[in-house]
Amino acid sequence: MEKEVSLGDFSFHAFDKIRYADTDRQGHVNNAVFATLLETGRVESLFELAEPGSSFVIARLVLEFQAEIRWPGTVSIGTRVGSVGRSSIKLEQGLFQDDRCVATAETVIVLTDDVTRKSRALPAETLKRLGVPPDGG
Repeated sequence: MEKEVSLGDFSFHAFDKIRYADTDRQGHVNNAVFATLLETGRVESLFELAEPGSSFVIARLVLEFQAEIRWPGTVSIGTRVGSVGRSSIKLEQGLFQDDRCVATAETVIVLTDDVTRKSRALPAETLKRLGVPPDGG
């Protein structure tokens, strides 16, 4: 993902409050919390796209730290679809505090069957809601 991004570059926005417990001994938000903030954006943007009997699971996460997040405050989470495969969606995300990009990420999530635990094709309705043409092209 390009280095210079703004929240406006993303089609879906979510927000999260920074808790004091999120900080480490250096006084900034611990790096593991960045992944939790990205999860908020993924879940809020895609939760309704999985059919009953299926779930999205994370297969890959590439996270690039750009700056500290400080307490107190909030974080804005931008999410957009980068690409769509047969059973997977690549998401591009950005974390912002005070309009400053603090991290970017690329995440691949896979639709899985809740019983078999194997990947399954994205349903036509999900593809439609993602703006993918019926022929997949």
